Amino acid sequence: MNISNYYWYFKSAIPPKICDDIIKYGLSKKSLLARTGGYGNKKLTKNDVKDIKKKRNSDLVWLNDPWVYREIHPYVHQANRNAGWNFEWDFSESCQFTKYKLNQYYDWHCDSWEKPYHKPNDLNRHNKIRKLSMTCQLTDSSEYEGGELEFDFRDYDPHTRDEVLHVRKAMEILPKGSIIVFPSFVWHRVKPVTAGTRYSLVVWHLGKPFK
Repeated sequence: MNISNYYWYFKSAIPPKICDDIIKYGLSKKSLLARTGGYGNKKLTKNDVKDIKKKRNSDLVWLNDPWVYREIHPYVHQANRNAGWNFEWDFSESCQFTKYKLNQYYDWHCDSWEKPYHKPNDLNRHNKIRKLSMTCQLTDSSEYEGGELEFDFRDYDPHTRDEVLHVRKAMEILPKGSIIVFPSFVWHRVKPVTAGTRYSLVVWHLGKPFK
């Protein structure tokens, strides 16, 4: 798929008070070790945890509160229009409140899969794919070091991959409350945090597979 914009951002979109409310709410709930695809809800062994942490090491809480969606949905719709994607989507998955502490990170990955969800008992997800991903920066960059969100545009020209041309730090969303929206098939990573704690909110938006 040829696209001209790999992401769209809104600097300082969410008021600091709302960001602080989300952080406080997320921290009030029991966190889980973030998992990668394939592990589902199975009970993890020590080897499973060790394997997961090779790819991803962070703590998360799932949120499903309408007031959180109300804050972010207008920006997702606007980004979808402004970037020229105009992807059709009709459902948002649970909000992932993520905490990256010292040395925690998430290596290169994309949020979508080749095959749609197969969940006949869940019509909100069944036969749908992740189309748009959204990350909201809940902490200001002055509160931590490292933890940069980076994008790899390798799919743009995979045969002549050049770090300078294809890897880009999302410097635009360093201020607290900034939002970035991007197609879920774009590769990205969060580099290790070297000081402080980085809090973010991630949501994926689903729709029928691309034709």
